Amino acid sequence: MFTYKSKNITLLFHVLVWIVLFSFPYLLSSGSQEQAVIRVVAHSWVPLAMYALIFYVNYLYLINAFVFNKKKIVLFIVVNIVLIASCVWFRETLNELFFQHVFPKAPKGDDGPPVSLFIYVQILSFLIPILFALALKITERWIKTEAARKEAENIKLESELQHLKYQLQPHFFFNSLNNIYSLVDISPEQAKSTIHSLSKLMRYLLYETNTEKVPLEKEIDFMEKYIELMKLRLTDKTKVNYQFPDHVQSILISPLLFISLVENAFKHGVSASQECFIEFEMKLVEDNLTFTSKNFNYPKNVKDKSGSGIGLENLKKRLDLLYPKKHEFNFEVVDTIYISTLSINLA
Repeated sequence: MFTYKSKNITLLFHVLVWIVLFSFPYLLSSGSQEQAVIRVVAHSWVPLAMYALIFYVNYLYLINAFVFNKKKIVLFIVVNIVLIASCVWFRETLNELFFQHVFPKAPKGDDGPPVSLFIYVQILSFLIPILFALALKITERWIKTEAARKEAENIKLESELQHLKYQLQPHFFFNSLNNIYSLVDISPEQAKSTIHSLSKLMRYLLYETNTEKVPLEKEIDFMEKYIELMKLRLTDKTKVNYQFPDHVQSILISPLLFISLVENAFKHGVSASQECFIEFEMKLVEDNLTFTSKNFNYPKNVKDKSGSGIGLENLKKRLDLLYPKKHEFNFEVVDTIYISTLSINLA
């Protein structure tokens, strides 16, 4: 859609083009000033004024009214034939009344070029502004259509991202409540403390992630609090280590990209009977941010319905939407160790 500023620029462009077209014939004319002006008026300014008339009648009204309605194409052609015929007649009448000395008649015995040839040339010349008006209008319409299509795509993208974010928040909350539930009977005080920590995390989810980008340091703080919350329900058999960069004040990133990997590690990497570990590491090298999680691979029991597996699928969709062709997401199992790596180019 054209803005008020762009409309003013378009108007200025039209004015400048016609100033140049009307000025050039006079600047290139020769002879006495009076004769030069008369020749320029007869040969250039009169036809240019008619070209402008035909151009703007088509550009401002006829094309919009008739061309984009297939049922009225014939009417568009008829109106332009009448318009061109009127201009040809008017110019010939004007030449006979005021510019006879500029367009002298052929001497007797010299037939000269036939009148029909002059009329044919004039008709062709009057077709040119119609073609220019058509080309310009069709181009403008295409630009508007493309702008509308891109705007619709952006609205759809924003809507889809918002939907994915709304999916993530209940999913996160659901997993956290499962952890608190496991603490209620074992340690009520810890459960109270966990609820307090969860309220801080939910405050971040609800009030600070409603923007396109968030500071990376806030995202790191959110993950650290979540990891500490998850550690409360673990036994000494599970070692949890994490390492995040310290100086990331100027880095912005889309929110909640890494929490699914953290959740996944705690969901599949903890055993009640065996010693195990969970590791998280984030590295920032120039514009490349890499997050790696490692844990023992203990697949969920088929009957275990905690969580719906929505986290990783959600993450893949969001990465495709937010960082197309600027991210890599890989996971593999190496000697019973599950390793997932997410790399994002922030440039």
